[in-house]
Amino acid sequence: MTFDAEPGADRSFLFVLGSSRSDGNSEILAREAAAHLPAGTRQRWVDLNALDLPDFQDGRHESAGHEPGAVERELLRATVEATDVVIVSPLYWYTLSAQTKRYLDYWSGWLNMPGSDFKERMAGRTLWGVTAMAHDEHVVADGLTTALHNSAAYMRMLFGGVLLGTASRPGRIRADEQALIRAKTFFQGPTPPALFAYEKETAQADAAA
Repeated sequence: MTFDAEPGADRSFLFVLGSSRSDGNSEILAREAAAHLPAGTRQRWVDLNALDLPDFQDGRHESAGHEPGAVERELLRATVEATDVVIVSPLYWYTLSAQTKRYLDYWSGWLNMPGSDFKERMAGRTLWGVTAMAHDEHVVADGLTTALHNSAAYMRMLFGGVLLGTASRPGRIRADEQALIRAKTFFQGPTPPALFAYEKETAQADAAA
């Protein structure tokens, strides 16, 4: 397994490609956004389709515990070494692709892997999303956005939001001028701590008291 890496400074971006085809619209949009990162920012690009990664098996309650293979260990290493994790997934049935969901399922195993300290290491880092969809109304991607936001909230990560674009046929994202404009400054946007809805309500109530 190989990762494309660029030499950089303090921030390190891991782009996790979860489309069922290479060079898809979501990837094109993500690479456009990545092109506007500050010079020297480290980037790694991982195509989940290129990894020999089996479906996740939940072994949290088995006495033997989970023993990761070489590919999984390298994916874990790439994840915890990144300051920013960017989930690049097309909108499939109003949520994440199967490849992307499997990657996030592996987070469950890493949470319980002895010595990984996965949740502690991911806390304070930033989760982002990039997705292309066939629909013009971006509200239809709310399910995907909520899934990423709540994942970040559970991990006590920051959340940079989701860069959305409209495209169906291969390469059509290049015709979405507004998406390409948003891509130029996407990674410059705010990254507040991700909070569950009930946590926001509690914080607002405390502020008003």
